[in-house]
Amino acid sequence: MERSLRAARAATFVYFVLSGTLMGTWVVHIPAVEDRVGVSHATLGGLLVLLGAGAFAGMQTAGPMADRLGARVVVPTAGVLCSAALVLPGLARGPWALAGALLVFGFANGCLDVSMNAHAVHVEKAYRRPVMSSFHATFSVGGVIAAVLGAGAAGAGMSLAVTLDVSAAVGLLVALVAARSLMPTVQTTATSPDEAEQEARPRDAKRRSTRGGIWILAVLAFMTMLCEGAANDWSALHLKDVLGAPASVAAVGYGTFAAAMTIGRLLADRLSARFGAMAILRYGAVLAAAGITIAAFAPWIWTAFAGWALFGLGLSGCVPQLFSAAGHADPAAAGANVSRVAGLGYLGMLAGPAVIGWLTHLVALNHTFLLLTLLCLVTAAAAGILRTADRTADGTAHHTPEPAPDVDRVPVQPNP
Repeated sequence: MERSLRAARAATFVYFVLSGTLMGTWVVHIPAVEDRVGVSHATLGGLLVLLGAGAFAGMQTAGPMADRLGARVVVPTAGVLCSAALVLPGLARGPWALAGALLVFGFANGCLDVSMNAHAVHVEKAYRRPVMSSFHATFSVGGVIAAVLGAGAAGAGMSLAVTLDVSAAVGLLVALVAARSLMPTVQTTATSPDEAEQEARPRDAKRRSTRGGIWILAVLAFMTMLCEGAANDWSALHLKDVLGAPASVAAVGYGTFAAAMTIGRLLADRLSARFGAMAILRYGAVLAAAGITIAAFAPWIWTAFAGWALFGLGLSGCVPQLFSAAGHADPAAAGANVSRVAGLGYLGMLAGPAVIGWLTHLVALNHTFLLLTLLCLVTAAAAGILRTADRTADGTAHHTPEPAPDVDRVPVQPNP
C-alpha cells in the first residue's frame, strides 16, 4: 500500500512535469512558428486567443469526465492527446492551419491540466497532508526543461518540425508509462434503489450548498492568476521602460519572480500543514501586495528585483490552496469543481497582460501595478472562505496541523 501511494504521487509529479514541458516547448518555439507561417505579431496575438479558448473548453470537458471515468483513464488520455497535438503547430503553413492547431493543442492542454489536478486532489486526500503546492512547483520545472532542450535543439541545428516531433514522441511514451501508477478509481458498493435515493438527497443538498463556495474560490483564482499573468508579461518591460535597465538585466526581473514562485511552492506544503491553507492564502496575498507595491514605486533596479521576488513568493502558494480546496469540497465532484476554479483562473491569467496594457493608456506602467495590489488585498480579506472549503463532503477536515500518518496505514487499493 505504501508503495502504491508513493508511486501514485510520483506519477502525478511526472504528469505535471510533462504538462509544463509540453507547454514550455511550444512557448520557446513561438518565434520559429511565427516566421514559418509568416504572420505578424498582431495576428499571432489574435491566434493565441484560440489557444486560451481551447484550454478553457478542455478544462470544462475533462473535469466532469475525470469524475465519471476516473483520473486513471482521463489523465493518460489527455497526456497522449496533448503530446500528439504538439506536432500540429509545426505542420501549419498558414494562419488558418495554425489557428486550428492552437485550438486543438489548447484543448488538449486544458484536459491534461484539470485531470492531473483532480488526481492530485485524490493523492493529497490519501496522504492526509498538503502536497498540492509541490505538484505545481514541478510544472515550473517542466518549463525550465523545455527552455534548456529548446536551446540545445536550436544549437544543434534541428528543424522546428523535428524538434516538435521528438518532443511529442517522448511525451507520448512518458504519458503511457506513468499511467499504470496512477490511483485506481474507487469503486462504491452496490445499494438498493431506495437506499440510493435516500443517500442522494443529502448529497445533492450538500453539493448545492458547496457550489456557491466553489465560485468564490474561482473568483479568487481569477484575481491571483491575473496577477501572475501580469507579472509574466510586464515585469521585464517595467524594469526596462520605467527604470531604464538594459534588456539583459530587465529579463532578470521575471527570473526573480519565477524563481521565488518555484521556491515558495516547494515550501508551501509544509507551511500549509502547520498553519493551514487559509493562512497560506491570506498572508501570501498580503506579502504579494507588499511586493508589487515595492516594485511599483522602486527607485532602483535592485529594489524592483526584491519587489518582484516578494510578489512571486507571496503568490506561490495561493493557487494550489484554491485548487486543493475546490477538489476537497466534494471529492465525488473533484474534477468538475477544479475545472470551474482552474477555468476562471486561466481566464484571469490571459486577461492580466491585456488589463495592464489597457491601463497604460491612462496612467504610467508602474502605477497600473496598484490594481494588482488591490486584488491581492481583496484575496487576503476573502481568505476565510477556506475555513468552509477546507472540509470534505463528509464534514471532516482534509488538512490537519497534526503530523500526517504513515502512508502504509492509508487505505489505498493496490494497482491491479
